[in-house]
Amino acid sequence: MKGLSFRARLFAILALFAVVPAVVITFAWGGALTQFLPLMAGKAAWDTVSNTGERAVSVARRNAASNEESRAIDDHEGALANARTRSAQFELITERAPSALVLASLILVAVLTFAAARVAGHLTRQLTRPLDEVVAWTAHIGHGEALPAAEARGAPEFDVLRAGMQRMAAEIEAGRSAALEAERLTAMRETARQVAHELKNPLTPIRFAVARLRGHVAPELVDSVAVLDTETARLEQMARSFAQFGRLPDGPVAEIDVGELVANAVRTSVPNELKCTVRVEPGLSLMGRHGALGRALSNILLNAVEACGMSGRIDLTAGTVSAADRACVEIVVRDNGPGIEASKLGTIWDPYVTHKAGGTGLGLAIVRQTIAAHDGTVVAESSPGEGTAIRITLPAGEREPAQSLSNPETRHPGARDHA
Repeated sequence: MKGLSFRARLFAILALFAVVPAVVITFAWGGALTQFLPLMAGKAAWDTVSNTGERAVSVARRNAASNEESRAIDDHEGALANARTRSAQFELITERAPSALVLASLILVAVLTFAAARVAGHLTRQLTRPLDEVVAWTAHIGHGEALPAAEARGAPEFDVLRAGMQRMAAEIEAGRSAALEAERLTAMRETARQVAHELKNPLTPIRFAVARLRGHVAPELVDSVAVLDTETARLEQMARSFAQFGRLPDGPVAEIDVGELVANAVRTSVPNELKCTVRVEPGLSLMGRHGALGRALSNILLNAVEACGMSGRIDLTAGTVSAADRACVEIVVRDNGPGIEASKLGTIWDPYVTHKAGGTGLGLAIVRQTIAAHDGTVVAESSPGEGTAIRITLPAGEREPAQSLSNPETRHPGARDHA
């Protein structure tokens, strides 16, 4: 048995449970009939009755006194003859019955065996095929591969098992991806910290040297000093970006007035010449680190300004939404720039990925890192030629949620609309 497959063992067990009892019962019944039928025939008793009856009839016939007695004697003699005939027939049946019973028993056993084999085969298919499929799925899950479509049907319980395994596989894959992403970001942040450190060390004396040279160089070297000043300033800004990405947002968590946060970001990031419309629900607040969220929103606004140019338009809205069964603040920044191609939209949040000349590719990566640290989400929606929308969702603050304005165009006091 141990050398057989699971299906073969199951088939043998089911077949034995069906066939063995049937064979035992059939042969026991046949043997019992073979033993008891001759006893039921009573041939010796019938022969004795027949012989004594004949002698009695002979005596009675000799002493018959009337025709009526003769007729009675004749009727009794006929009954004796009929009894002898029936006894002979029954004896013949009992002699031939055992062989017929054995043949009938063999036929019945063959039928039962065939039926048991069919039933056992069906049951084993219903059990082993789905089990083999589920076992194969565990190998796919272990290797991180996608689960194939279900092929074997089986009992309804297997559908429940398959659905559970599919959910488990999706959760494991999500956890694996999250762990890999966290490990990748940790390595990138460590690299960014090291780069920022290596840049800052020589930049500080270089900036001091350039400042001293600015007023003491020959006229023909003024342009060269200006180039040095510009490039060192760019390197210093790059070092700050690396340092900012290299650490998670820190500082105290406090209640933030969203209207004030938006107004400050617009004031410092959007030129006065560019048309910018701001709509914020009054009384909107959230819990977080003001400086980090302010820098993240400014980064998004700077990207929008660069995308649409001075002749473009930016719309910023902030309001309450419900996400994951909790109240959240949603901030949406829309521009009417050229938009982002679908092939590039999924990579704009990756560190060191940039489609701008001279960019570090850290701006939006810092935005995503900051929003994630505040238990929020940020997504981009864009179509080429139709502009881009960046949607930030953050948990709302502890204050009572403000009621929505009846007029959606109402401005926050700190907002502006430049034409």
